[in-house]
Amino acid sequence: MNRRGFVRASCLAGAAGLAGMPAGAAADSFLRRTVAHPEDAELPPWPSRESVGAYRSPVGGASRLVVLHTNDTHSRLDPFPEDGGPFAGLGGAARRAELVGRIRAANEHVLLLDSGDIFQGTPYFNYFGGEPEFKAMSAMGYDAATLGNHDFDNGVDGLADMLPYADFDLVSANYDVAGSRLEGQVKPSVIRDLGAFKVGIFGLGIAFERLVLAKLHEGVTYRDPVEIARRTAADLRARGCTLIVCLSHLGYRYRDPSRPSDRTIAEAAPEIDLILGGHTHTFLDEPEAFLRGDGRTTLVNQVGWAGMRLGRIDIGFDESGNPSGWAAAGYDIDDHLD
Repeated sequence: MNRRGFVRASCLAGAAGLAGMPAGAAADSFLRRTVAHPEDAELPPWPSRESVGAYRSPVGGASRLVVLHTNDTHSRLDPFPEDGGPFAGLGGAARRAELVGRIRAANEHVLLLDSGDIFQGTPYFNYFGGEPEFKAMSAMGYDAATLGNHDFDNGVDGLADMLPYADFDLVSANYDVAGSRLEGQVKPSVIRDLGAFKVGIFGLGIAFERLVLAKLHEGVTYRDPVEIARRTAADLRARGCTLIVCLSHLGYRYRDPSRPSDRTIAEAAPEIDLILGGHTHTFLDEPEAFLRGDGRTTLVNQVGWAGMRLGRIDIGFDESGNPSGWAAAGYDIDDHLD
């Protein structure tokens, strides 16, 4: 299906119309970073105090989870125009859907996640208010997403009106939605049971001040993300999760150390294994690893904006369901996927 057909189906027919999208061939030739053949590669050890940032002797795993992620797609359903600009021809929801399908065809356990700012940036949002964006993500089989500041650009009611088109979980632990139309629909966290391992997923949103007008987030209150990250991660661990993923729309890092960021959370909440970030539109060539007191690390990753790249982190699990190895990759979404 070409991109015009994909977008039209997303706008008019919803997720059901694309459920049968063919998986296509293996995705190896589109890999851009770190690992040449992730489906076949043995995984290097999960980063430890001794091996952080470097690949050591490869280890296997009883099972493997592939985590795919995006952030700040900003209503970019079409690729950038071929206008000679720096992003000419990059991105596109149809291409991303094709790539995700190929990866799913080659792997038993795949999670597809997003770190917010799904809305705002093209006429699709101006005219349809978020419906085609949510339908496209549902068609791709996203598992969960968190909320960014631009997802409130049509207000709480505008966001709530679009939720019937989102066939995936929305998570935000530090946005208190009690009493608003988002109550019961935006959850603090979700748990996915995948074979022998259990994955806990929660979201963190950025402060509304100077980003979202008070009338647009009326009924939704921002809470301190650092303390809530600690509590939520500890709760998920107590509920048996062996991998904890934070979908963060706080931003990668700031000059002001008091401003919460992905790096702040990585250092302050040691129970988190993986932080997938957004907001600052940061292109990381590979995840950044932060040492933890238990000898393991927290990985932080972010893949730019506008759907130009699909992030991928493969995690191996031992027979007890604990992480035993990892490998990272990034796919640049370009015209190879047409």
